[in-house]
Amino acid sequence: MKKLLIIAIIASSFTLSNAQRFAFVDVNAVLTKMDEYKEAQSGLDNIASKWRQEIAEQYDEIKSLYNKYQAEQVLLSDEERTGREDEIMKKEKEVRKLQKQRFGPEGDLFRRRQELVQPIQEKVSQAIQDYAKEKGYDVIFDKSGDAGILFVSDEMDKTNFIVRKLGLKVSK
Repeated sequence: MKKLLIIAIIASSFTLSNAQRFAFVDVNAVLTKMDEYKEAQSGLDNIASKWRQEIAEQYDEIKSLYNKYQAEQVLLSDEERTGREDEIMKKEKEVRKLQKQRFGPEGDLFRRRQELVQPIQEKVSQAIQDYAKEKGYDVIFDKSGDAGILFVSDEMDKTNFIVRKLGLKVSK
């Protein structure tokens, strides 16, 4: 909500000072209406569910090993106890590593999402840019708040002006 208010203030200052045209688009609403996005999301959900199940089964196995160890602990020698403890810790470490590999910030699910969803997002982005140019909008904001600014006309980009004002060389 705070982000939307800031965007509205910025947009109104554009309107008051230079009569620029701006609009809002709810990208999430657009995506959820697209069959290809729904299919990609469903596929990702299935993959994630399968991986969660795989990890849960491994944690169950570790729990079983631990329970067995607890029951037999008094009968084991120091060496056997240490061996079992090491085995349990090793398996826990492997499962945590797998969990990170599957669901971590740069994990398998993230990469799979990029493969499936990014082309759809690019398609939506291109449609927004085409619409903005066709209708003469200078700025289009994402109402859902995920991306912020979706489109800015070249005339609105004052980067080179600031670069020249600072006495720096403008690059292409």
